[in-house]
Amino acid sequence: MSDKTAAELAETASSDSSTKKKDEKKIEAPIASIRIRLSAFDHVVLDEATTKIIDTAERSGAVIHGPIPLPTKIRKFTVNRSTFVHKDARDQFEMRTHRRLIDLTETTFKTIESLQNLSLPSGVDIEIKMG
Repeated sequence: MSDKTAAELAETASSDSSTKKKDEKKIEAPIASIRIRLSAFDHVVLDEATTKIIDTAERSGAVIHGPIPLPTKIRKFTVNRSTFVHKDARDQFEMRTHRRLIDLTETTFKTIESLQNLSLPSGVDIEIKMG
């Protein structure tokens, strides 16, 4: 009778340890990929933000693809310097929007947590898509 109880105890102990291992794997299991799109008017500030994101993702163990420079959007405006009479006197202005794309694959919960706690420079627009 003591043999059966010892065998049962060994069985339950092994099943408990296997469920603990499964729970640990669930926590460290890779989450779907993350796509981060950054845009800013100043390319220097944008590059600072991308390096911070890449350094943080590398420390957490994610696989990084990028930064991929996307085409710069240029919006041009032409306005008259004076009233409508002097059409030859005009000023031209432009706004350049620089953009970057970063793909993170094989991310974990640690990656997402570290990206949430990251402080980035102001003037950078961030879009994050998880998929």
